[in-house]
Amino acid sequence: MSMTRWDPWGEMVSLRDAMDRLLSESFIRPRGGETSGTTGSLAVDVREMGDNFVITAPIPGMSPDDIEITVLGDAIRIRGERREKREEGGEGHRWLVREQRFGAFERTVRLPAPVKADAANAEFKDGMLTISLPKTEEAKERRIAVQGSQHAGKSEDVLIEASSGGRTEPRRESIPANAESS
Repeated sequence: MSMTRWDPWGEMVSLRDAMDRLLSESFIRPRGGETSGTTGSLAVDVREMGDNFVITAPIPGMSPDDIEITVLGDAIRIRGERREKREEGGEGHRWLVREQRFGAFERTVRLPAPVKADAANAEFKDGMLTISLPKTEEAKERRIAVQGSQHAGKSEDVLIEASSGGRTEPRRESIPANAESS
């Protein structure tokens, strides 16, 4: 039986190899269109504008009929499929650079509050999808008026006991005379 000397540094991946692998796996996605079975993502911007949420997404080269939007509670899903136009070329035709993506895409965005799906509005103009979703009545911000009391400005001293680390320390605080004790 022969013995082989183990070199711990021989199995380490160089930093350059690790970074190359990380970047290629993160940013370069395989292309294959409809046959790959992968679903692409969609970049969106979400804004809160008063009583509405407004979502914008660039979807160039598509028609409104190819886009499906669904809303359930506080989540909105946008999906569609960008079909590749097959160009038959003759002898000597080949792609030099091909960066456009084709195939299905889908994006689900959870909003901070529920929306009224039946009052939503979607517009598609110049390759930009804009969706306006009104908030439900429960989700709208409300202002609550603060009522003053007849004894405004008057206070009384109350003894409060606070415990810390097993010790109880009495202290005096000034609170409004009509405040409820808890």
